[in-house]
Amino acid sequence: AGAKDDTFNVLDLAEYTKNRPWWRRMFAPSSGSSAEKYNVATQLVIGGVTGWCTGFLFQKVGKLAATAVGGGFFLLQIANHTGYIKVDWNLIQRDMNKAKQQLKFHTSGDKMPPEVKSRVDEVVIFLKKNAILTGGFAGGFMFGMAS
Repeated sequence: AGAKDDTFNVLDLAEYTKNRPWWRRMFAPSSGSSAEKYNVATQLVIGGVTGWCTGFLFQKVGKLAATAVGGGFFLLQIANHTGYIKVDWNLIQRDMNKAKQQLKFHTSGDKMPPEVKSRVDEVVIFLKKNAILTGGFAGGFMFGMAS
């Protein structure tokens, strides 16, 4: 009465790992990435093309932004030198001290706020789930920045 049934299912790990891609075994054993329905070459091409486009646009926008900021700074210096603008250095010094105090207050604790930590965790999970696509994107981004 009440005898215990001690039967176990045997899992053949060799067969189990044959059906799973190596990057899933290594990075994310339970990933269900939508990119994994494509083969490795397709993932690399998709990541590379999107990375190149992003890098190319980043390079062009970066040059434009640097030119605008530099030109604006140059014009402000000319306006200050010719007397069109008077700078209240005491007000700037007071505001800088206030900003330093705020930075010291917010960075006094060495831990990240929970909303930042959750976003970082989401990014890490995404990168693990899409290792091939991410690698292609990174390579394409570098090529886009160089072209």
